[in-house]
Amino acid sequence: MKLLIVAVGQRVPDWAQTAYDDYAKRFPPELKVELKAVKTEPRGSKTLETLYAAERERIEAAIPRGARVVALDERGTSLSTKALAARLKGWQLEGDDVALLIGGPDGLDPALRQAAHERIRLSDLTLPHAMVRVLLIEQLYRAWSVNAGHPYHRE
Repeated sequence: MKLLIVAVGQRVPDWAQTAYDDYAKRFPPELKVELKAVKTEPRGSKTLETLYAAERERIEAAIPRGARVVALDERGTSLSTKALAARLKGWQLEGDDVALLIGGPDGLDPALRQAAHERIRLSDLTLPHAMVRVLLIEQLYRAWSVNAGHPYHRE
């Protein structure tokens, strides 16, 4: 099984990339994590619908066929670490790849968000995109560690 993080935005600060890379290398071989950064549509004087459509097209092109799509959404389901661990275990049992979507500056296209198999929220706070990547991969690693009985997660 593979966890694919599809994130709008190709540039993140060095600290965020270092933190992301540190967590990404901790996953076991049977649970691969991959990041696909897609280009942010230049804002200029384009309508929101035009921006959404361009970014949606790039995101959809990055999602493997048959993958379970999970949109990160401020209105999504709030999960505890243990609930995320249970979701991760379920995803692993299903065996399909999972694509976790992080939108651009204006979020995800509403139709794409609605079409996702599920929508989850990382925080009630508004977070910078670089921080979302780090927080997401850390929580995925923590969820894996809960399921594996690994000492990274302590109650």
